[in-house]
Amino acid sequence: MKKLIVIIILSCQFCIAQGSLTTGNFEPALIAPTIQAIETTETITIDGKLSEKVWENAPLTNDFFRTEPRQGGEVSFKTEVKVIYDDKNLYFGVFCEDSLGKKGVRVQDLRRDFLFGQNDIFYLQLDPQNLKRFCVSFQTTPYGNQRDLQSFDDTFIDSDWDALWKVRTSIVENGYFAEFAIPFKSLRYDKRTENSSWGVTFARLARREYELSVYPAIPQTFSPYRMTYAAELRGLKLPKPSLNLRVNPYILYQNNRNIDSEGNLSTLQSPKLGGEIKWAINPHSVLDLTFNTDFAQADVDRAINNTTRFNVLFPEKRQFFLENSGIYAGAGVNGLNPFFSRTIGLANSQFNAPPVPIDVGLRFTDRTQERSIAGLYVRQRATEAQGAANFGVFRYLKNYGKQNNIGVMLTNKYDEQNIEKGLSAHNNTTLTLDGLMRPNDSWTISYLLSASIDSSFDKMGMAGNLSVKYAPQNAYMGWITKFVDKKYIPGMGFVFANNTIHHSPGGYFIWRPKGKLGKLIRRWDPGVFVNYYQNASDFKLQEANFYIFPIYIITSSNGQLEYALYPTWQAYNFQFNILGQTIPIGKYNFWRQLFRYETDASKKVSLEAKYEFGGYFNGQLNTFTSSGRFAPIPHIAISASYEHSNFKDFGIENANFSTDLYSLGLRIAPNPRIQLSSFYQYNSFDRQGRINIRGSWEFAPLSFLYLVFNENSYQESPIQNQSFTSKVSYLRQF
Repeated sequence: MKKLIVIIILSCQFCIAQGSLTTGNFEPALIAPTIQAIETTETITIDGKLSEKVWENAPLTNDFFRTEPRQGGEVSFKTEVKVIYDDKNLYFGVFCEDSLGKKGVRVQDLRRDFLFGQNDIFYLQLDPQNLKRFCVSFQTTPYGNQRDLQSFDDTFIDSDWDALWKVRTSIVENGYFAEFAIPFKSLRYDKRTENSSWGVTFARLARREYELSVYPAIPQTFSPYRMTYAAELRGLKLPKPSLNLRVNPYILYQNNRNIDSEGNLSTLQSPKLGGEIKWAINPHSVLDLTFNTDFAQADVDRAINNTTRFNVLFPEKRQFFLENSGIYAGAGVNGLNPFFSRTIGLANSQFNAPPVPIDVGLRFTDRTQERSIAGLYVRQRATEAQGAANFGVFRYLKNYGKQNNIGVMLTNKYDEQNIEKGLSAHNNTTLTLDGLMRPNDSWTISYLLSASIDSSFDKMGMAGNLSVKYAPQNAYMGWITKFVDKKYIPGMGFVFANNTIHHSPGGYFIWRPKGKLGKLIRRWDPGVFVNYYQNASDFKLQEANFYIFPIYIITSSNGQLEYALYPTWQAYNFQFNILGQTIPIGKYNFWRQLFRYETDASKKVSLEAKYEFGGYFNGQLNTFTSSGRFAPIPHIAISASYEHSNFKDFGIENANFSTDLYSLGLRIAPNPRIQLSSFYQYNSFDRQGRINIRGSWEFAPLSFLYLVFNENSYQESPIQNQSFTSKVSYLRQF
């Protein structure tokens, strides 16, 4: 009788769902679909061929749901997935059908953590603790390059998280195979019954037609990381969680050669030993230790010419600070971050500033379905220019309801006293309250309130953010307000500006044309956003502008065409500098316009061009930007970009000048594990040229040999900084 009732419920649910899946944001299934994993004792060779007999007997999942270019309807590119496991690994066997075989494949390069949207990819998401708010994603292309990430509430994505796993692929006449091996040691889970179940979703982007299909069905508005829609992966007999210890030591040799402004040469050769240890204490607690830390292999910052009055945030690229960064308050807020890890060991305002050595770092993360606790401590070494510094962060986040949370975060930076160098002790503390509310899947409300106390000031500083977003399937509407007062100084954070309140309401309509026009245009998103800035001290207007975009077209090949208007009103009662020019106190009214066009980024040749022109503060600014990439085969990619800005009657001196920024890049990869990348930049504003050449060989999973060369030089000046680094890191998991 019970079975009959279940069958009736499922049948009714299926009939109702089929009538609503093609339109709107439908709710998750009342009873999640299931995927059965089968156990094997057969030796599995990860070669991308699925030749072992056990794959023939594994249950097949192929009922994918189309979300792009139109929600619902028949899937053109069929996908099949099978799941097996043994006592060490969880295996996924995938076949992605494509009638053109290799001719239909779109892959731009073979780098790890490739860009989404430019390649054919298959990706799977796992929620081993059934939190329904967090997942880890494992992704690959038909050529087998890897991308992995963490997603928090389908809101913040940490695409720089790296796990220990393996994938191999093979391209055949009618598609491609992918074979994943994910060690249980690389996943955090609770040991429950023999038939434990995990949350899982699958997704595939067939880039040639930009068809995105998912399993199980998820509305077009959301990503496959929305784990409230996940299926249940059943049948797992999980191995007992073991020691789960990862040791990653490194040895490094660096040669620095510097010439100062007077032509004096200095050289320094230095060997170095250090490493990291990661201990999964239990399925939800992880302790990380880093000592004598070095990030010489990290990608360097690109030069920019900041033509705004706001601070520029350069992204974090160091692996130790990237993992689990989404847990900290302000991680998803643009321009207001009470904790930003780049303040540790780097000067965020100077992209080419030399790093400050880190002696030791310790990080603890404990995440359960009810709450998350995180802590971080880093000691930064003293240098000739500054004393030693101690950085500490504590975070507590409480989950409640289906998709709500509230949290508190405390940060403290203590600069030690150094009497010999005349440096006094300095202390900075911030306390932050924040939270997220999601009444349903279409509404997202987030808030943040932060206070700072700095020993340099006698008063407390305040900052905050409120964001309300509504995302039905055919539109987006939102309101964001953030404020930062004069005294708010987050010693371990980043703010876009002090003494400023920024309001940004707006939205856009999503029109998906059908018929013949629908074959050319996937989306047309006309809309408007308002940016209103005022002083936090007296609420007087700083600037108000409208971003009006009547033309914002996404083509069927995912190219883009945009035309936008920016009517602007300004009334500044303070001076500031832009590219060395002082903007005087006064009122300015002007219009700016923008034309932008991007071709299909998945093709062998792709181009982008943008032209902005019109008034700018008290003068004129016309900027032309173009970029292109030539990737004849996935093993070779050549890129170039050019930015020209022409200022007229600009600043207090009514200056006329222009800046040019040239960039050229080359990437060569015989396979996804051997990479050579290089780029050159020249900026006419500061007459500085930059060269970066980086070679890497992943000789074992997450074990690398790096060879890195960097050079900074200045035209008409003898100043030159060169460094060559060789580094070997080896990862062993116990």
